Amino acid sequence: MKSKDKKSLTRLPTRPLERNLRLARLGLSSGTQIAAHSLANLFRGKQAQRESDRAFYLEQAHALADELGRLKGSVMKAGQMLSLYGQYFLPEEAVQALSSLQDDTPAVEWSVLAPLLEHALGRSRLRELEVDPAPLAAASLGQVHRARRKKDGLELCVKIRYPGVAEAIESDVRTLQRLVTMTRMAPQGLDLAPVFDEVREMLHRETDYGAERRFTEDFGQRLMGDRRYVVPRVIAEYCSDIVLTTTFESGLHVRDAMVQALPQTRRNALGAAALELFLMEFFCWGQVQTDPHFGNYRIRLGGEGSDPLVLLDFGATRVFGRGFIEGYAQIVRGAMNHDRTAVSTGARAIGLTQAGFPDAALDGFAELCQLIVEPFATDTVYDWGGSDLPQRTAASIARNALSRHFRLPPREIVFLHRRLAGVFILLATLRVQLDARSRLLQHLDETMARN
Repeated sequence: MKSKDKKSLTRLPTRPLERNLRLARLGLSSGTQIAAHSLANLFRGKQAQRESDRAFYLEQAHALADELGRLKGSVMKAGQMLSLYGQYFLPEEAVQALSSLQDDTPAVEWSVLAPLLEHALGRSRLRELEVDPAPLAAASLGQVHRARRKKDGLELCVKIRYPGVAEAIESDVRTLQRLVTMTRMAPQGLDLAPVFDEVREMLHRETDYGAERRFTEDFGQRLMGDRRYVVPRVIAEYCSDIVLTTTFESGLHVRDAMVQALPQTRRNALGAAALELFLMEFFCWGQVQTDPHFGNYRIRLGGEGSDPLVLLDFGATRVFGRGFIEGYAQIVRGAMNHDRTAVSTGARAIGLTQAGFPDAALDGFAELCQLIVEPFATDTVYDWGGSDLPQRTAASIARNALSRHFRLPPREIVFLHRRLAGVFILLATLRVQLDARSRLLQHLDETMARN
C-alpha cells in the first residue's frame, strides 16, 4: 500500500506500556500462526514446505512492518535499521517488508504536532512563521513541514520530532528484539545482541537534533563555494531539542521526467558529483551521510547546464576513524590490483575476517571485492545504467561461503555499503556513463599518503 492511501494518524501511542502491549499481541498472534504452520508442514513435501515457508514469512514480515509503521517513532526506525542488518540473516521476504518502512508510512496530523511546535519555540516566535499543516515528508522519528517567515518571505523547512520518541528507545528496542525472536525470522542460536546494540546507538544519534544541526552546518561549511552542491542553511532562532529548521531548497526527484530527459553530458556530470561527494565524505572527511534514500538528494536544474545536487537530512551521519578508512582503502586497492594478500590484510585490519579463515571463504571475499570495484577497474567509461552488477554481486554471495563467515559484518561496513549501494543506484537511475577510476585512485593515494 502506498503512503498516499494510508490515513494520517490522529494520535501516537507514545507510552512504553501501550506500545509494548500492541507488539506483544502481535507476538502472541505470530506464535499461534507459527505452531499451525509448523504442524501443516509435517504433511508437505520439501518443495511444498519451501513455498509455504516463503508465503508464511512474507505474511509475518508484512504484519510486523504494518504495526511498526502505525507505531512510528523509535520502534519503526529500529525496523528500518534491522532491514540493513537483516540482509545477512533474515529471510528475503522479511528484509523487503522492513525496507518498505523507509518511505511508505502514514503522516501524523498537524493537530498532534502543532502544540509541540508552539511549546518548543514559544508562541511569539511561532507567530513569525506561516506553517503549512500538510507535511512535506513523514518519516519514522519526525516529519517536515514547509513554512514561510513573514517578515521577509524566507522559505523554510521545519523538522519536528515526534513526541516520546527519545524516551521510548530503550523499551522499543528490547521489545522488537523479543518480537523478532518470537516470530522465528532469525536463525536459532544467532546472537542478536550486537545488532540491537547498534540499532539502539543509531536511534539515540538520529533523535539528537543538536548533532544533526552541527552536521548540517559542517557539511555546509565544507561545500561552501562548490557549485555542484547545495546544503540548506540552519536558522538557529527556530531550532530546539525537538525542532530543526533550515532554509527550503527546491529540487526535483532523481526519477522526475525532466531529470531523466537531461542530455547524457549533464546526467554524467550529476553522477560524477554524486560519486565525488561520497569519496570526499569517506576518504577525506571521515564523515559520511549514510542514508542514501532518494528523498535526501534532490536535483536543481540550472539554466547554464549547472545542475547542483541538493543535500538534505544529515541525521544519519557517521564518523569513521582513520584506521578503518586506511584498512578499507587497502582492500579497495588490493581488489583493483587483484592482490588477494592486500585484500586479506585490509579485511583483517577492520575486522571483516580473522586469522585462520578457510581459503574458500577468503577466495569468495576477494571475488566479491573485485565485483564491487568493477566500475573502477579500468580506464574506460563504465555504463552504470546498463550494468547488472548488483545481480552478479548477489550471486557471488550466494555461491560462496560468505553467509557463514561474514553473517554479521562490522557496523561500519553495514552503513558504509548502504551509502555506496545508494550511490551506485543513483548513477544507474541517471544512466550515467563515466570513467571513474582516476577519481578513486586519487583518493586512495591521498589516504595512503596520510598514513
